[in-house]
Amino acid sequence: MDLGIRGKKAIICASSKGLGRGCATALAEAGCDLIVNGRDADVLARTAEDLRRRHGVAVTEVAGDVSMPDVQMALLAACPDPDILVNNNGGPPFRDFRELDREKILQGVTQNMVTPIELIKAVIDGMAERGFGRIVNITSLSVYMPLAGLDLSSGARAGLTSFLAGVARTVIDRNVTINNMLPGKLDTDRLRGPHEPGSVESPEAAAARKARISAEIPAKRLGTPEEFGQICAFLCSIHAGYLTGQNIPVDGGLYVSAF
Repeated sequence: MDLGIRGKKAIICASSKGLGRGCATALAEAGCDLIVNGRDADVLARTAEDLRRRHGVAVTEVAGDVSMPDVQMALLAACPDPDILVNNNGGPPFRDFRELDREKILQGVTQNMVTPIELIKAVIDGMAERGFGRIVNITSLSVYMPLAGLDLSSGARAGLTSFLAGVARTVIDRNVTINNMLPGKLDTDRLRGPHEPGSVESPEAAAARKARISAEIPAKRLGTPEEFGQICAFLCSIHAGYLTGQNIPVDGGLYVSAF
């Protein structure tokens, strides 16, 4: 299927690896020029070069934590008029809520709620004026299935979901959509923990971990960043202009609901 977005410009946050890279790869396959981002400049550079080499699109790197205002400014300077924005950011680490103080709570809310809102504010009116915009927020299945220990992540992402549910309805008449992707158990670095920093998981331990986690999932396997990215690319396509304000679980059937 031709997604109809060849030549469009896309900002993909936290896209040097994992789900963000999966989204960047799928959008590059669709012919989009990319602005990619990540905290580790070396990893980001390798990702950018790979995307250029494989897909022949323009790729601009903006290193740094997307939650920082100067990094957001750099992203927008690199692409003042994006057609596509994919919001993504690492979540707070797994910890008992009793360990959270005000500073940690505000940091988590900034990372997973405030930052995407700030970027959306910066781009949404330009998208509406040009008559095309696709905004995809990578949240988490924990919005629907909260997990003790990830309370801050769940709360911040649920807040973002509710905040944008109304906003999404105000711009769809100008062909701007806002949707959320809720990853379940996908084969990324975040699912491979917890490990001590610098430790290496043996192939046997990795296989056992994947088998243990997969047994809980109706699909009986972990999802991949690549298939996640393809769903993101469709949501960014010309074919998804009548779909907005939705939460799309990408979870192999783990979340059970008839509605």
